[in-house]
Formats: sequence, C-alpha cells, structure tokens
Amino acid sequence: MDNPRGKVIAFVIGTSATRAVVDVDIVAVCPRCAAGKGCGAGLNSGGPSTRRVEVSVPPGLQLSEGDVVEIGIAPDNLLMAALLVYGLPLSGAIVAAGIAYQLSLGDSAATGAAITGLIVGGIVGRQYLKRDECLRRFVPVIEKRVAAAATSS
Repeated sequence: MDNPRGKVIAFVIGTSATRAVVDVDIVAVCPRCAAGKGCGAGLNSGGPSTRRVEVSVPPGLQLSEGDVVEIGIAPDNLLMAALLVYGLPLSGAIVAAGIAYQLSLGDSAATGAAITGLIVGGIVGRQYLKRDECLRRFVPVIEKRVAAAATSS
C-alpha cells in the first residue's frame, strides 16, 4: 500500500520538533473506505472524508501551508504498535487461561482468567504507550513533499 498523501494545513512549533497538521483524504487512502465497506472502526461512516492528523516534520524539510505531502510510519514501528495494542492483551488472555487449565480450575475459571489476562495485558500496553519516548516513536512523519502549494497571483 502506498503512503497516504495529504495537504498541510498548519504548523505546530514545539520545544523538541516541528509538527504539521495535515488533512488526509481517508477514502483515497483506504480501499475498503473507497468501496463503501469501511473497517468497522467508523472511520468513514457518513462523516467527513478527510482526517486531520498531526505529523512530525523532519529537520531540513522546507514546507509551507498548502503543500501536498506524503506521510508514513516506519514498518517496524507499525508492527511494534500492533503488537502492543493487540499482542499484549491476547498474550495475557492465553497465558492466564493456560494457567487456569493447568491448575484444573475448570472452564468458568479459565474464562474469568482469560478475561482478566486480557484486561491486564491491555493495561500494560496502554501504560507503555503513554510514555513520551514511545509516543514519539509511533508518530507519523512527513516522508517528502509531493507538490508545492498553489500560489495565486
């Protein structure tokens, strides 16, 4: 899948780095949204067809409002985020249910243990994702400028 493209709307100057606010056409990015099927997350359920995101601007890249840019996130970072969000809760559920079965606690206890493991895994993943260095790792970055802003004379 190609990296999404969007239009720079504004800039946010921070203490550590500059970020750009970019409008991304979600219908153009997602084939399921374009087909009207969606993903179940309600990203394109009758609402606006653009999504406004805040992305990092790499040092040295000269941009202005109205520029069309390509944004992306490193595949390794995307995989790590998916593992934190989905893998930790799932692992917690499997381990907890396995322990309950090993202790011969029965189906009801195993179900309760799996739900507890799911919740604990979710909490652990959420706490990890709240850390500043983790958040910086998973913020999308402008890869390149595709087109300069149209200027009116």
